[in-house]
Amino acid sequence: MADSASADRFQKLFSATERDLLAYALRRVDRPEDAADVVAETFLVAWRRLDKVPAGEQARLWLYGVARRQLANQRRGQLRRARLADRLRSELPAAVAAVRAPEDQRVAAVRAALARLEEEDREILRLTSWEGLAPSEIAAVMGLPGVTVRSRLHRARKRLRAELEADTPAAPSPALRPEEAR
Repeated sequence: MADSASADRFQKLFSATERDLLAYALRRVDRPEDAADVVAETFLVAWRRLDKVPAGEQARLWLYGVARRQLANQRRGQLRRARLADRLRSELPAAVAAVRAPEDQRVAAVRAALARLEEEDREILRLTSWEGLAPSEIAAVMGLPGVTVRSRLHRARKRLRAELEADTPAAPSPALRPEEAR
């Protein structure tokens, strides 16, 4: 925990420079919230490295240097996100086509039966069947004990099976020939 002298020094540093740093950041970004993020990160660095912050006017200049690096980090992050978004947009049509390939009747029947289940049953079945997760992994995802997941998975499978059987028309009884009716 920081001592009182460190907290006082930081508070004075913040009060003396916060407006200047915000103005600096606002002139360099398109959105005010990005400027606020830069200033917050700058002061976080200052708090963590308070022993490295020079005294007097040099402190303000040191903070400008930190803010400058925070702006550069922010721009790099935005560029990475834009590149990733572009890549995902280019891959999206193929991914959608793979996931939404024409379904045969069996797949359509399973989807329809799954849709009639409770959301909890659907999710546990999707995690195991679609995502290929083991019960212990599902437990981690759902924040449940493994034994609970195994029992819920067992019950969900039984309910899905019952829904599928309800959709399946019963096999027609063979017609009796007149000689068998006697």
